[in-house]
Amino acid sequence: MSLHAPNSTRSSKTVFFPQPKGRYDLDLDTALKGRSSTALLSWCFLGQLFHGRFPMLTDETSPSIRQALFDYWRGEASHAGWCPATCRLFSRLWEFVRDSAPWRLRQRYGDADYDWDHRVNTTSAAVAWRDRLLGVLHSPYQPTNPDLFHEMLEDLRQCAPLDFAEFTFLDLGSGKGRTLLMASDYPFRRIVGVELLPSLHRIAKENLQRYRGESQKCFSLESICADATQFSLPEGPLVIYLFNPFPESGLRMLLRNLERSLAEHPRPVYVLYHNPLLEHALRESARLGRICGTHQYSIFSAA
Repeated sequence: MSLHAPNSTRSSKTVFFPQPKGRYDLDLDTALKGRSSTALLSWCFLGQLFHGRFPMLTDETSPSIRQALFDYWRGEASHAGWCPATCRLFSRLWEFVRDSAPWRLRQRYGDADYDWDHRVNTTSAAVAWRDRLLGVLHSPYQPTNPDLFHEMLEDLRQCAPLDFAEFTFLDLGSGKGRTLLMASDYPFRRIVGVELLPSLHRIAKENLQRYRGESQKCFSLESICADATQFSLPEGPLVIYLFNPFPESGLRMLLRNLERSLAEHPRPVYVLYHNPLLEHALRESARLGRICGTHQYSIFSAA
């Protein structure tokens, strides 16, 4: 199997690959010496990707999509090697294709009750293909179930008695802002969401402006469009909410950021980790300790 540019002349000696100097020691000889079809396929695929020869990535949004694909591959390659990284990238792309099937669309509409009750738009169904593709490279957008969210907050209150009024609630990877709205049922000092994708951030801002809940206790809500792994954490006491928003490389970047912040400004910090697929990364942090949780979530406290 080979990958070629549209209308290009096929040749066993021609592979389209850029030659960046001093950054990636990857060449055709290396791929051939490995005698691995996966290695050669990886080499060809990356060459096509860097040159922008995939038709689905040639619209005006293609630079950011290509960059996201490359950033994902580079992050995986940094600790797993470039052949496994490419296989994982293909797996993610296949996941995106499966998620585009009609029956998956109906499944994504299954969480619309909250939107209907509160006249907001937080469902995962009405998300454009480009944002879904970017999502599979980080974490697909999926709003939190209201019942489970309130269970997590009550569990936090029982495990670590705290005055919510002293804490900022920070949702990293906040999407359309549903968790921010639900958090406003508690008397937090402030509620902040950080979302990477501008389109989801715009919808979140609209939801924050539109939302009025009978049980709302916090009215200081804000959505920020930024990279959550590099976001400057607020200095006061924090409740950080994570709905598995990053691949492992991104989560470790966040943890290093949190550890630096705690070293500079020691303060109470709790981390609510929903769908804790990468819990081992938090357990390895010298500054965090697990205090309670279930199979669906884990709650950590800064030591």
